[in-house]
Amino acid sequence: MDGILALLSDPSAWAALITLIVMEVVLGIDNLIFISILSNKLPPESRARTRRIGIALALGMRLGLLSMIAWIVGLTAPVFDLGIRGPVDAHGLAAFETTFSWRDLILIAGGLFLVWKATTEIHHSVDDKPADAGTVAGKASLTVSAAIVQIILLDLVFSIDSILTAVGMTEHLPVMVVAVIFAVGVMLFAADPLGNFIARNPSVVMLALGFLLMIGMVLIAEGFGAHVPKGYIYTAMAFSAGVEALNLWSRAAKAKRR
Repeated sequence: MDGILALLSDPSAWAALITLIVMEVVLGIDNLIFISILSNKLPPESRARTRRIGIALALGMRLGLLSMIAWIVGLTAPVFDLGIRGPVDAHGLAAFETTFSWRDLILIAGGLFLVWKATTEIHHSVDDKPADAGTVAGKASLTVSAAIVQIILLDLVFSIDSILTAVGMTEHLPVMVVAVIFAVGVMLFAADPLGNFIARNPSVVMLALGFLLMIGMVLIAEGFGAHVPKGYIYTAMAFSAGVEALNLWSRAAKAKRR
């Protein structure tokens, strides 16, 4: 109890909490976009339930990983080294490395999965071949369980990235727990509006798939030791989303005039 009271009276702990909440919410956007796109492939009556299951799994994984911080930190220890180095910059840092930890391997696998999934969905979006109703119905019942399996795989990747970010920003476990719960609460609140908005606007679907493709490539690059500042990624995403918002506004204005 005394430790918690001391933490509540520590201004640095509050600053770390606010910063970490912002970071966790931003990192959760990737997870939420994937869940929204995947759930929109399901029948309408299954979408909201699948989103909630996916977000609940994300919260469970994050809290579970927080209880194993020592193991999570150990994932950054090198597992094997191929002995290859990329060009070195002015700071003596290699452009890429081939010393791999379990975290690197998980990020690479998750990135490859995201690239494959986004590419497949883009192909389905531009392929206008009609499918017979029986086939679609047959796939729908199978897709619910398949969607949950895919959500679990990506939840694991995003959860490890999220917890390692939290560990790097503060050493106080209660601060991490509060930030994670708050961020997942925001995801839960935004899941249905975001999913419905994406479903109503096909051009936004393509933009979101482009985001997932970019995030997948960034995860692969991070796995190979090429650090990509997250600020650049989210600035590009925000700019693209702003341009798409102007396009939606323009189309709505033209439709209203007609």
